[in-house]
Amino acid sequence: MIKRHLASALVVAVGLLSPPLQAAAAGLEPCRLKGVAHEALCGSVRRALDPSRPDGTKIDVHFAVLPALARNQLPDPVFLFAGGPGQSAIELAGPLSAQLSRFSNRRDLVFIDQRGTGRSAPLKCDEKGEAFRPLAELLDDAAQRQRLADCRSRLSRLPHGDLRQYTTTIAMADAEAVRLALGAEQINLIGASYGTRAALEYMRQFPNRVRRVVLDGVAPADMVLPASSSTDNQAALDGLLNWCVEDRDCNSRYPQLAQRWQALLSTMPRDLVVTHPYTGQEERLRLTRDALVGLVRGPLYAPALAAALPQGIADAAQGRFAPLIGLSVALSSAESGMYTGMHFSVVCAEDVARLAQSKDTPGADFGTSFGRLYEQVCADWPRGAVSDAFYSIPAAPAATLVLSGGADPATPPRHGERVARALGTKARHAVVTNAGHGLMNLPCVREAVYRFVGATSDSKALAVDADCAKTIPRPPAFAPVTVRAADSGGAK
Repeated sequence: MIKRHLASALVVAVGLLSPPLQAAAAGLEPCRLKGVAHEALCGSVRRALDPSRPDGTKIDVHFAVLPALARNQLPDPVFLFAGGPGQSAIELAGPLSAQLSRFSNRRDLVFIDQRGTGRSAPLKCDEKGEAFRPLAELLDDAAQRQRLADCRSRLSRLPHGDLRQYTTTIAMADAEAVRLALGAEQINLIGASYGTRAALEYMRQFPNRVRRVVLDGVAPADMVLPASSSTDNQAALDGLLNWCVEDRDCNSRYPQLAQRWQALLSTMPRDLVVTHPYTGQEERLRLTRDALVGLVRGPLYAPALAAALPQGIADAAQGRFAPLIGLSVALSSAESGMYTGMHFSVVCAEDVARLAQSKDTPGADFGTSFGRLYEQVCADWPRGAVSDAFYSIPAAPAATLVLSGGADPATPPRHGERVARALGTKARHAVVTNAGHGLMNLPCVREAVYRFVGATSDSKALAVDADCAKTIPRPPAFAPVTVRAADSGGAK
């Protein structure tokens, strides 16, 4: 990823850095990031794998800086925390920097590969990604558990393979080391999905270093992911089915959709012949009830895809499963960007350890299969130590904007509401009823975030109108294109 240039180019690039970062720029080198037009600067901080053993194994935590472009730069950079857990922020720099391009005029954008991702002691289970595996393997929980057990064994043999050392708490101490290396007195935090948990933990550990915070799709430490996902997935699916009943066009195209969905579930398991959406190969597989429910989970994240679920369900009810399977992978990539070893190191330590304490009621359709898979995988996965304080949410030290999508199947408003209440008077919660997972893909929300971070005081930041997209409707139900037969008459 990193491309070296001549020393003269380094001088030019360093000159673009905002003043607090110039003093620390000697350790940075020019680099190119995928999907980013202009040159970045890349560096790393040397960290102990196990913080309790500072003289033990060391790892390099890599980061990239997109320097501000204007001459009158501001001293507080924006730190971006990626989701997952298990995504590399640097690998996402292209789309993220495009979303936040207005920030790069006057503020540096900083992307950290959290330990376990990217080039920071990576914990990747499948280097080629899982997209090209046979569908029968992807939909088989037993096969998935065996792959993860093999992965755990392989990762544990790596020099950085102590899987207990990848908790969010340790990772945020790494982020503080990056701030120190860059010489910034205060930073602005933007986290999405799991990145909001990371931002909350940074706020808890280093409150005086935080200037502004944006939490987009809140996944707090106490949400117990494997349990909450069933509850929240069910609410999102029920919301879609109920909307289809109330929407005249959807109901006319797909009458009694909820009943047809339940009837479809009752036919499971079924033996199918389907076409793999990536390889194009015809495959035979046995589709279980849990696997069928899993197929609708992905599209619910994005309302534009969820709008095609009524058609997908209707087709599946007629024995045509290709549309539903295609929708299920529409948000994934042929090349996996998920560092699965880091994902399980975080979730096993922080969520599954508290699974028995969850008060969430499993969804009627989604049940406990998702949580059961995590329980089984985590039974043998080394777990890092997590303090009780990690699950607390102190009052916000600075103005914090909490964003939630009402149709989000992973981080719906109930989590954002609880977090905003705990953060207190310096937090504001904005909800877009018909939005899915992540609001900063909405242009007016991005503008509100820009003005929120740019405000000169907490009070002015909290006065920014972030409800601009509040009334956007759901996308209309997808209707397949039909081709009318050509007129058989000849030319006149």
